[in-house]
Amino acid sequence: MLIPSEITLFIPYKSDTERLSVAAVWQNMGGQVIRLDRFWEKPANLLTQKFAIYGNDTFSLVSAQLFAIQLISPDDLLLTKLAPIWTKRQIHTQSLDSITDSLFPIFIKSVVPKQFKAAVYQTKTDLLVETEGLAHNTQLLVSEIVAIEAEARCFVLQYTLKDIAIYEGTTSLETGKEFIQDFLDNVPDLPQTFVVDLGYSSIKGWFILEFNASWGAGLNGCAPEKVIECIIAATINP
Repeated sequence: MLIPSEITLFIPYKSDTERLSVAAVWQNMGGQVIRLDRFWEKPANLLTQKFAIYGNDTFSLVSAQLFAIQLISPDDLLLTKLAPIWTKRQIHTQSLDSITDSLFPIFIKSVVPKQFKAAVYQTKTDLLVETEGLAHNTQLLVSEIVAIEAEARCFVLQYTLKDIAIYEGTTSLETGKEFIQDFLDNVPDLPQTFVVDLGYSSIKGWFILEFNASWGAGLNGCAPEKVIECIIAATINP
């Protein structure tokens, strides 16, 4: 694959091994890379009119606004819309002020990514300490606790698995490939590109852990040359 010469990849200036490996592959494929330091300021004398972005949330979202481009992201509530066959656990949304003591211990994360630490919380007090300062109606994803023996990251483009790698624990990757392919073959209305993390337990088998955007997700063992197309597709130019 050759990178179209008119597409420039923007990554943060701050050094990051995974982003630098993507940048190296991008350049080897004929593309241009710009590492933005003051990313809230548009670079002077920028001739290119098409971009792809790969970086953390703040960098990517600010850069998208700056260059008037759209980033493709999975629906924040996608996990709650899936059938239990894919999640292998009960998941629902709930406001922060409606959380009761009887729920704990429970796994909780924010619907809007990274508003606070996603974790198993043992008590309501622990959660309130972590979420101090957030609005009472902040929406949460609440999930029953499941044992996870292994985790794998998948990059997907147009319902095709581009790469998969186990980044935590050990198990058969072949069964993980079969699970994610079954998911892609049977679940409609998914984004053009996205990253999905899978969990595995010997009791439940494989299941969907969470979704992330191709423009921001780390490689977690996936090969940069296999996921470049996902990163390109995650940015929609005007």
